[in-house]
Amino acid sequence: MTQETKMPAVSAETRIALGEVLATFEAFKQANDDRLGEIEARHSADVLLEEKVARIDAALDQQKSALDRLHLNDQRAPLGAQAMTAQPGWQSYLRTGDASVLAEAKSMSAGSAVDGGYVVPQETENRIERLLGEASPMRSIASVRQTSASLFRKPISRGGAAAGWVSETAARPETASPSLDLLDFPAAELYAMPAATQQLLDDAMVDLDQWLAEEVRDVFAAQESAAFISGDGVNKPRGLMSYTMAADGVQSWGELGYVATGVAGGFAASDPGDALIDLVYAPASGYRANGRFLMNRRTVSAVRRFKDADGHYLWQPSLSEAGSSTLLGYPVVEAEDMPDIGTDSFALAFGDFAKGYLIIDRQGVEVLRDPYSAKPYVLFYTTKRVGGGVQDFNAIKLLKFGLS
Repeated sequence: MTQETKMPAVSAETRIALGEVLATFEAFKQANDDRLGEIEARHSADVLLEEKVARIDAALDQQKSALDRLHLNDQRAPLGAQAMTAQPGWQSYLRTGDASVLAEAKSMSAGSAVDGGYVVPQETENRIERLLGEASPMRSIASVRQTSASLFRKPISRGGAAAGWVSETAARPETASPSLDLLDFPAAELYAMPAATQQLLDDAMVDLDQWLAEEVRDVFAAQESAAFISGDGVNKPRGLMSYTMAADGVQSWGELGYVATGVAGGFAASDPGDALIDLVYAPASGYRANGRFLMNRRTVSAVRRFKDADGHYLWQPSLSEAGSSTLLGYPVVEAEDMPDIGTDSFALAFGDFAKGYLIIDRQGVEVLRDPYSAKPYVLFYTTKRVGGGVQDFNAIKLLKFGLS
């Protein structure tokens, strides 16, 4: 008999927050319409009206962030359902530092503390990975693959393989060989060092697995998110912004294509949304089906004001608790590490990130319990190995805020 698993119910607080977002967006549209009307009539808007639009825009950002947090909380199992899934020996090691119990479970032991710590049980590692997926923007949209090696190599076909039509009994002539490239994704070490009091460790009601996963989540997510966007590939993943950029249509393999707005440091004064449409149609049609926008919240604030030719806003809030806001009908993912709008900056990306960007997780999260370095606190030196980089340079396009 299989047990039925259901999605957690959406809380009343989340529904209220969604209603507030929708109401605030309506107020934003009304105020922004008034501002645009004054600009059209007087060639400038009233200062107080500009401030009003800015205030509502900031409130909309805050309410959207609060809604996202509430949705993540709704997805977590309630406290009563969080059973102590980790092996008793691992819980004992976290509480007391007794490593002898780990030696009895070969799947949990990875050498000695001198060698860097002990590998956490699979249940704990899964918790950490799940929480990271919720907190890291790039993890939520990119491909994630686990490996047991420190270097993952992926062969990529760059085309060249020929094909042809033949009849049932006709000979099959030899075709040309494909052009292959080998991409390397090394895994670099990422660490966090959460601290606990002995009173916390002695409390039998505290799920130390969950505590450890939540403590390292924010640290890991912040470091990972920055590396996936701007990492240079030296002892960290290689981020999107570290690759060579070239104008779309003339870029070579290994370069990311971009579309220019035609204005240094901004959008065109008339029909600014045209640059976004150009960006959407820069990738091939096969990449647009799962396409999405990637930008920081300040860029979201700028594009939120844009309308199409019929007066409809290009940015729309989600109409459901679990959905994301959209731009031109495509989901918008906010990543604070994306650059701000500026002269020749690449502040906005669009494409199929699942096909375009690959994140490598080397299996095994290690924890070293340290009760000596920060008495009376107990430190948990936690490490994991992560790599990443672009795997398909045709899948992601960037918007350059420059003349060309």
